[in-house]
Amino acid sequence: MKKQTVIVTGASSGIGKGIAKYFLDRGDNVVINSTTKRKLEETYRELGGGPQLAMVAGDVSNRQTGEQLVAMAVEQFGSADVLVNNAGIWETKPFLEVDEAYLDRFLRTNLKGTFFTTQAVIPQMLRQHDGVVINIGTPSVNRGIAGVPSTAPMASKGAIHALTIQLASEFGGRNIRINTVAPGIIRTPMHSDVTDTMANMALVKRVGEVEDIAEMVYTVAKSNFINGAIINVDGGAGAGHNLN
Repeated sequence: MKKQTVIVTGASSGIGKGIAKYFLDRGDNVVINSTTKRKLEETYRELGGGPQLAMVAGDVSNRQTGEQLVAMAVEQFGSADVLVNNAGIWETKPFLEVDEAYLDRFLRTNLKGTFFTTQAVIPQMLRQHDGVVINIGTPSVNRGIAGVPSTAPMASKGAIHALTIQLASEFGGRNIRINTVAPGIIRTPMHSDVTDTMANMALVKRVGEVEDIAEMVYTVAKSNFINGAIINVDGGAGAGHNLN
């Protein structure tokens, strides 16, 4: 497969770190990002810090961070072929307790981060006549759970799903593919309370691993024909919920 230069936001731990490692292990160039410089430097060293790896610390809700990521990719590796908008936050809070400041946290990191980092990379992809943007969403957008009060993060992730489809429509004709990979319950630091007792939520009867998501992101990145797709990687949890 063609060697690509891949930008991964939110890559200092969990799914983002796993995605970066997956591409690196298969010979691609990777630019990693995190808001926290110290954690990013630790991840850089853990991933080997070799000539195929670069890093840019910064908050993706700031438009300049996206511009710096693209500049680093082009300067170090000559292109920006894939953007993985992984940076995101998730918490629960009852709807009636959500104030404007709390809601803004999720809209800023999850939605604005995805929106403006994508806006920074697409001009470069247009110059290349090729590119892939992969957003990280959630199957929960289409599966409300009364016992998990998460209206603020859900609103931001629902907007990302809608943004995916609209951007795919606007740029697909110019060979830029925009997709969302939507993880189910994955064993990560963000979900430190995840245990195998939650396996029954998936039809495959297990909790997802970071590599399950990284494998799908890699598959989408290497495809020339996947566009405008929302791909649930949840072990069939959504399908089982709908059937029941």
